Amino acid sequence: MSAMFRALENRNYRIWAGGALVSNVGTWMQRIAQDWLVLTVLTDHSGTAVGITTGLQFLPSLLLGPYGGVLADRYRKRAILLWTQVAMGLCGLAIGLLVVTGNAQLWHAYLAALCLGLASSVDAPTRQAFVSELVGREHITNAVSLNSASFNTARLTGPAIAGVLIAWVGTGPVFLLNAVSFAGVIISLLRIRTSELTLATPAPRSKHPVMDGLGYVRQRPDLVLILVMVSVIGAFGMNFAITNALMATVEFRAGPGEFGLLGSVMAVGTLAGALLAARRSGPRLRYLLGGAIGVGIFSLLASATPSIWLYAAVLIPLGLACITFLNSCNTTIQLSVEPQFRGRVLALYLAILQGGTAVGAPLLGWIGTEFGARWSVAAAGATVLLTGLFAVIAVNRRSPMTFRQQVRTAFPGRRATA
Repeated sequence: MSAMFRALENRNYRIWAGGALVSNVGTWMQRIAQDWLVLTVLTDHSGTAVGITTGLQFLPSLLLGPYGGVLADRYRKRAILLWTQVAMGLCGLAIGLLVVTGNAQLWHAYLAALCLGLASSVDAPTRQAFVSELVGREHITNAVSLNSASFNTARLTGPAIAGVLIAWVGTGPVFLLNAVSFAGVIISLLRIRTSELTLATPAPRSKHPVMDGLGYVRQRPDLVLILVMVSVIGAFGMNFAITNALMATVEFRAGPGEFGLLGSVMAVGTLAGALLAARRSGPRLRYLLGGAIGVGIFSLLASATPSIWLYAAVLIPLGLACITFLNSCNTTIQLSVEPQFRGRVLALYLAILQGGTAVGAPLLGWIGTEFGARWSVAAAGATVLLTGLFAVIAVNRRSPMTFRQQVRTAFPGRRATA
């Protein structure tokens, strides 16, 4: 099998990847439907309301994500995922029924987003750490990249399907289809052979498991830098649900079809970035820093585009830069963190990434509402670009050897490349 898809040689991973692809398509459909519902049905194009909805969906990860990581380190990940997938499917079913019956109100959308976020705060770190049990150490880099490719394949198709369905039958059926799509992951989890999993030793019980995880991170300067960058870039550079919605509806006066198309066009870049990452043998510092700087530069370019088609074109390299940065962060953590701490560190990473999104979403929505959509995108780009440049300066002033040593730990016997 091609080196780009070598993790698919593993039966358990093939089954998992198939179910995840179905669910990811449904998830992207719901994201578009949720934003469109709040923006055009429940409010009069309120960017602030969309920001609040996004914030409620991601805020639980900031507050509860680390405790989700504790569960992932302590209990069987497969069992946890079965419960969380059922819970998220029920969230989509509930809001879908309210919309279809004409009873949906803005607070219902807020509540559904919050419930989805609560389930995701446990699901996300568990799902990330579960990859290591599926494929083992030798294929982690490839499996992480293929997960991103699957996610972005769904991102390529999901928004386009959602845009067509919203224009045809409205947002309610889209939520219901997403609820059904969770069956894909649930069935795949039931079909996995548990005897073939590479189970990590459960973390020992302690009085302060979250603080133990934080203490582990504090001893790792490479992880500290990654998490600081993720916090800023997550808050400002990756709130595309807000910026794309504002640019499409306010700046370009586009309909649901064009709005959905923006997500699909951007996924072309993120999918390309994920497939390129699947060919690499391991994480490299140059991709991490270069990806961050690229997000800032292309966001600034996007803010100045005169038409929706040029805006869409800039989203392709912007998506590639985003996934390059995120894949580098995720792979570094997966490969260099001790198994007993992997769930907690991944939870902290996701909590900061998604929690940053929750903090930044209302702010970017407010900027877009008060000063215009372009200012929202420009402010995000400038902040991310400065963060990337400061990170380059910090690495050069201190010592990039820390990162090289971590790569050597991840790939013993190989020459590390920063």
